[in-house]
Amino acid sequence: PPGRPRPAKMSSAEPGRFFCTAGRGLEPFLAREVRARLGATEVDCVSGKVFFRAAAGPGELRQLRSGERLFLLLKKHSPLPVSGNRGKMLHEIKSLVIEDPKYWLDIISVWRKLHGHKRKTDDGFQESTLALKRKSEEETNTASKRQKTEQVRAVVSEECQVGAVETCEAPDRMSRQECWIESRPSSEFPSRGSGEDPAANEELSFSFRVSCRCSGAIARILTSQEVGRAIGTALVKQCGWRADLRDPDLEIFVHLNDIHSVVGIPLFRLPLANREYIRTAGLRSTVAWAMASLAEIRAGALVLDPMCGLGTILLEAAKEWPEACYWGADISDSQLEGADGNIRTAGFMDKIELLKASVKALPLPSESFDSVISDIPFGKKFKTTSDAQLLPDILQEMERVLRVGGTLVLLLSQELHRRVDGLTRCAGGDPAETSADGDSGAAPAQAMDAPSVDGNSSSLAQGGGEPIISRHFGSLLPEGVYAISLGKTDAFIHKYRKVSPAGS
Repeated sequence: PPGRPRPAKMSSAEPGRFFCTAGRGLEPFLAREVRARLGATEVDCVSGKVFFRAAAGPGELRQLRSGERLFLLLKKHSPLPVSGNRGKMLHEIKSLVIEDPKYWLDIISVWRKLHGHKRKTDDGFQESTLALKRKSEEETNTASKRQKTEQVRAVVSEECQVGAVETCEAPDRMSRQECWIESRPSSEFPSRGSGEDPAANEELSFSFRVSCRCSGAIARILTSQEVGRAIGTALVKQCGWRADLRDPDLEIFVHLNDIHSVVGIPLFRLPLANREYIRTAGLRSTVAWAMASLAEIRAGALVLDPMCGLGTILLEAAKEWPEACYWGADISDSQLEGADGNIRTAGFMDKIELLKASVKALPLPSESFDSVISDIPFGKKFKTTSDAQLLPDILQEMERVLRVGGTLVLLLSQELHRRVDGLTRCAGGDPAETSADGDSGAAPAQAMDAPSVDGNSSSLAQGGGEPIISRHFGSLLPEGVYAISLGKTDAFIHKYRKVSPAGS
């Protein structure tokens, strides 16, 4: 169907459980995408994440366009009980990762199949696998309830000693109270005695780091550093692994909040939102893809971005729907130069045409495009008051070049959203806020990990306009409003359909 992502060629992989992080407000888009592209089942949306089950390999999973980071889901539980007993809470948290070594052996095996590439030598993985097998056999043959109880007590005792003297340094690049446990030459984690079998040292060949994030009620009792340190200590004690911040074999992600307790392993080193085909970033790629997915792009369609900036929307659309033809316009030479560089990097010179033009006077025939998609700039370089005064002229020109039955998709600031809402109501429309699946009720606009769109386009640099409410656009029928957030800035994606010739 038009606007739907192309289904991936499914592999023969066994169904696995995954979760993917998403910008706030983009969760419904991601849920729809994993169903359409991967044939996912058991899809569950929560704030900032989408959980699902799918039989997909790394190639299919890499094709997701509306998600940020993708994880193999290890555990998903209800929120941990919060109490004044910090020791008891830390013990509960450790239970999330303390498992029979065979559990981790199986997890590593699945992860390696899905990981897509090997970051360490096969010898290193082979050694860690053999070590875990030995440890599993030893526990199966000799462990008793009493021994296990003593082991847990030893971990808790050792953790208390560690917590009294240790601090966990979080790198500057980390945010949201993330704590990545780092290997140090001190006795932060339990070490093996010199009298043990030297073969046990092979266990230390497998390295890991813990990325921990706490929010909600639990964050008022325990810091991410404390939780990460407890989990790291438990894994060293249980599996004999070596903590390594900079280049680990395995990263373990833990998120504890008021909704759930989640443990996962990232499948790819870089976020899905990092596009190798975009040389210079403008609008967040996931937002650009979401906008394009609403435009109902068909094979052979003509698609226009009249304020294309660096061309991110056009690039996302052309990558997903290559059978269409794309045009981008902007008044800024520097923006067009950047867009041209991006288009060449992506190899889309034969799919995307650029022209220098003002959005208020496009040198294009009336009713010539099937879809018009645009990010109305509202960053630091553009004053909202000026933008609002120009909005009637902008909409009038977009309405003119759009064919009857075509779609118009706009990204607007909160202020422009209110003014456009008043404009369409004045024209007789009754815009409904919907989700990406077509249900009423807009997604909540909250903070998300996305840069602002400052400088994405310069087509509004000049000109004036009359009060926005005085203009009527009866041919544009509102079909949905989607609340999202761009870092510190809230925004709205508006969708319209042209139902009659302009001015009729």
